[in-house]
Amino acid sequence: MAENSDHSAEIEKLAELIKGIKFAMLTTVEEDGSLHSRPMTTQDIEFDGNLWFFTGAHAPKVWEADRHRQVNIAFADPDKNKYVSASGTATLVRDRAKIEQYWKPVYKTFFPKGLDDPELGLLKIQVEKAEYWDSPGTIVGRAFNFARAYVTKDPSKLGDHAKVNLS
Repeated sequence: MAENSDHSAEIEKLAELIKGIKFAMLTTVEEDGSLHSRPMTTQDIEFDGNLWFFTGAHAPKVWEADRHRQVNIAFADPDKNKYVSASGTATLVRDRAKIEQYWKPVYKTFFPKGLDDPELGLLKIQVEKAEYWDSPGTIVGRAFNFARAYVTKDPSKLGDHAKVNLS
């Protein structure tokens, strides 16, 4: 996704929130219409509107995303009280240069043949919409926000919450 000046602040905020979160839950739609979620290892790269995940080219998540391109990816960092749910369009990418760019030796755990694995691919998720919740990560900060929300009877005082549209 090309960074649009109208969306640059939203992309920057989402990048800040998901940075450092090691795992996310990817949800796809199965053939029978039910939802299927599984953990995915995140790439340690700057979010620009696209998310990238290593996958086997013939994995069920790829079949599901091929039939129903709309997917959801959820990030959670309870220690820092940061949560992001992003939806978008998934596409399998087999570009060797892109695979090499994101490859790390630790991925051999999942792909023992490494970069020579003919099944190796990337699942690209072009984020279209996202929602986030962000509150202070410290106990004192959370307690302060909770007390402020309770006294004012305004749940928005618990922290930042927003929906963003990147499409």
